[in-house]
Amino acid sequence: MKSNEAQLLKKLVYEFNDGLGRYYRARLVARDDEPLYEPETPEHAAQIGYMRHNLNSALHELAHWCIAGWRRRQLVDYGYWYVPDGRTAAQQAEFERVELRPQALEWCFQEALGRAFEPSVDNLSNPVSPDERLRFKARIQKEKERMLNERGLPYRAKLLLAMLKSIV
Repeated sequence: MKSNEAQLLKKLVYEFNDGLGRYYRARLVARDDEPLYEPETPEHAAQIGYMRHNLNSALHELAHWCIAGWRRRQLVDYGYWYVPDGRTAAQQAEFERVELRPQALEWCFQEALGRAFEPSVDNLSNPVSPDERLRFKARIQKEKERMLNERGLPYRAKLLLAMLKSIV
């Protein structure tokens, strides 16, 4: 990880956990295995787990948190299905369908930090072609424009965007 990226990640974790996270009783936490969201319990705040040393992972997991409604935030990993590496073409298409909004929002977060966005197809053992990746990125961009121009961003995403702009 580049020094600047490591510094941004450190600032992000600190600012989120001390601000929005404290208000919403959620903590951004590094994990060594897989990203995982764990809902709030009476004993601890919700845990938004991202891959250690990976700013992109932290921003992506925050995008899921910003989109998830109250009911989804009561479920481990927001109740999403997940098929690991080696997905079939049909499973990959479903993955990309449900990832449009989170990745569109992640793109907004990356831009707020002055960073380029690259989509995650998350299927390393059965990679998609460069053309398929470009088509997926175009669909994400269309969803991003729809969110910004038609739907509006979720409230927590607006707050997070303001926080991100303040740390660069």
